[in-house]
This record gives sequence, C-alpha cells and structure tokens, in this order.
Amino acid sequence: MKTLTLVFCGLSPLASQAPTRQALVLALECPGGDCTLLEGAPQTAGMRSGFVRLKPGESVGWHSTGQNEESLVILHGAGDALIAGQAKRSFAAPRLLYIPPATRHNVENTGHEVLEYVYVVAPAAEK
Repeated sequence: MKTLTLVFCGLSPLASQAPTRQALVLALECPGGDCTLLEGAPQTAGMRSGFVRLKPGESVGWHSTGQNEESLVILHGAGDALIAGQAKRSFAAPRLLYIPPATRHNVENTGHEVLEYVYVVAPAAEK
C-alpha cells in the first residue's frame, strides 16, 4: 500500500486571538473506508478533513454541507459527484471538486479501481 503525506500550514494568529496552532504533517493511511485527518477545534480553527477509499460501486451516502463549504481532492480513481437538483458530474483523478454550503450531495465510485480522495470541510464565511 502506498502512503501519501498531506501538509497543512496556517497563519499564526495574533496574540489576542485564538490559541496558536501548529503546522501538521499527516500520513494518508486508511485501512477502512473513511478515516479522519483533521478533527476541527482545537486542532484547527474549524477546518475538518478526512481520507476516503471507496471500492467500485460504493458511495459515501447522501449528506449536506450545512453551514460549511467542502472540497474533494481526487487522488485516484473515477466516480460521479451527485448534487441534489443538478446533473451528475463525472470525474477522474487528478481533480478538485468544490461543494458550496447547504448542498445535499453524494460521491460514488463508478470506476473499476478504488476511488481515493481527501475531503476538506471549513465553515463558510459570513456574508
């Protein structure tokens, strides 16, 4: 099994702001289907992420981004992004998918190989 490494670096907050967070280096090893990488506060300022592996024919299931926006970094494989009320969007690695706030969606592996991607979820900025 190959191991990928993901590096997150953030700006240091001012002394009067939230506690200082450290840059992290995380291995992308996931023996199961969905493994958490970043869990949000206090590890980050609110960002969450994980590594997903879907076998051919599997999907993550319908869910909503709620008050967050989400990016999917497709590392390996092919699939469909299903967005409620929209035409499906087919993709193959390497790709980046963006899912806006309050969007019901699903990701399914339509290929013949394992689909691997990293999701990154962060609170959407106030308008």
